[in-house]
This record gives sequence, structure tokens and C-alpha cells, in this order.
Amino acid sequence: EHIEEHLVQSGYSSLNSTTYDKEFCLVPSKLIEFIRESQPKRYKQLESQYGSETSTKLLKRISTEIENRGVIDVLRKGVKDRGCDFHLVYFEPKSGLNPDHQKLYKQNRLSVVRQLKYSTQNENSLDMGIFVNGIPIITMELKNTLTGQNHLNGEKQYKYDRDPKEPLFHFKRCLVHFSVGNEKVSMTTKLSGSKTKFLPFNKGIENPVNPNGHKTHYLWESILQPKNVLDLIENFVHTRFDVEKLYDPKQKRVVDKKKEVLVFPRFHQLNVIHKLKQSVIEEGVGHNYLIQHTTGSGKSLSIGWLSHL
Repeated sequence: EHIEEHLVQSGYSSLNSTTYDKEFCLVPSKLIEFIRESQPKRYKQLESQYGSETSTKLLKRISTEIENRGVIDVLRKGVKDRGCDFHLVYFEPKSGLNPDHQKLYKQNRLSVVRQLKYSTQNENSLDMGIFVNGIPIITMELKNTLTGQNHLNGEKQYKYDRDPKEPLFHFKRCLVHFSVGNEKVSMTTKLSGSKTKFLPFNKGIENPVNPNGHKTHYLWESILQPKNVLDLIENFVHTRFDVEKLYDPKQKRVVDKKKEVLVFPRFHQLNVIHKLKQSVIEEGVGHNYLIQHTTGSGKSLSIGWLSHL
């Protein structure tokens, strides 16, 4: 309730779990509403071909494209159906010179669903889902130390109770899965049953005391704010291929195996990039900075994101 209330005050709408279509893995009402209001001419063009089935056909097309291409690619590049191109999100304009773009940006709809029933096989639900224009992008399991649980219990839930074969949990269907406690947060971008790997998403080894509430308040008070979520989609989250050296018993030798990885920035990376960006805006270019990241914490990624921005 605390997180939901804060997100609603920040511009989210709160939806009932019944608005979620388990087959399409979408909130149809929000997605069609966004498309019809932001791209009415294209929708009417498609309607002239599909008639009364337009919404269902378009939803099926979008769901299939997300399944095949991944949510990042679909959000950035949109989808095409019967010669009609549709944007599924509008990113923040780089300047105020185009008022039409600013208007489209404001038409984005971010939503939060509590106790999201995601399965067509059973009544299982996860604690919270985050959607942009009816498309799921983030899931969260929330744990409270007052009930004797913390983020580690959420990790176990993702590993053993959340079937990665469920459509919502397919690789690249969501940006990230958060396990959130009062004191710590962890994240993963790929559910693989008991082999699922979580990374810390904290301010430090320990999160500092928050005199006004939970230690993990930064997740919903900063990271999940609408502007930041859209920035994450546009500029940060991406897929890449890593090469692993594995022994192949058939070939009886070590071989290179490519593995696709979905990269979501950790808190310390986002923090340093936002600080440097603000510093350059306020102080101008030409200054020197010292950035300290521990070994294996993603220095190369931070450098890449900084260069991109």
C-alpha cells in the first residue's frame, strides 16, 4: 500500500489484476487507449482493414512481437501491422522545440497492479507489476521484516515458485524482476528456476538509515518515477552476447558458447551517471572526476552509458 500510494501520487494509475490479460501478457484497455489517442489516424487505417476485430488483432500482434523480439526492442522500435507503424511509447524530447512531441510524451501511461495474477494455469499471483502503456516491464516481490521475511525470501520465491515457463516470466518479456525488503533490494533479468542469479540493487553494502521510512525507499521514490523509468527504457537497458568457455563432452574439448544477456543498470551505476550528468549541466564540460567502483561492479558499462549520454 505504501509503495502503491507513492507511485499513484507520482503519476501512476492503480489497476485491478482483472484488467490484465493472461494470454496476451498485456493490459488491453491501457494499450489500446494509448494507441487510439496518440496515433488515431494509424488506428483508423488499421480499422479499415480489420473492422471490429482491430483491437484483438493488434493486441495479438504486439504480444507476439514482444515474445519474439523482446520488450526493449518493441518499445524502442514499435510494431508494424498491415502496413501501419505503431509507437508503443514516446520518450522525453531532447528540447522544447517540438510541442507535438512533448504532448505525445505526456500521453504515456504508467500503471501499477498489486497481486498480479499472471498464470493461465492457476491463481498464483506476484506482489506487484509495473506497466508502461499496458505493457509489463517490471515485477516485484515485496517482503516485510515485521513478518520475519526479507529480500532473500523474495529471491527464493522467484527461484522456486515462479515458473520461468509462464509467458510473463519468459526471458526479455520484462526488463527486471526486483526482490524488495525493508532494508535491501536485489534484482535479476532472467528467471531460470533454482539457477536464477540475483545482483544487489543497494546504495552500498548496507543501505543507510532512512529517518523518514524504509531503507529501500529510493526504489519507488527515485528509480520507479515515470521520467526515470522511461529514461531506463530509452538509454540504459539492453541485450548483449557474452561468450562462455565450456567443456563439450561430445567434442571432448573446451568450446565457446554465446549467451544472450539482458543488462539492467545497478543502483551505483545509475547514481554516478545521474550525478555526472547534472554536474556537467551545472558546471559545464572540462572538469575531472574520480569514480570508484569495486572489482566486477560494471565499470565498463558505466563508461559506456556515460559516453552514450
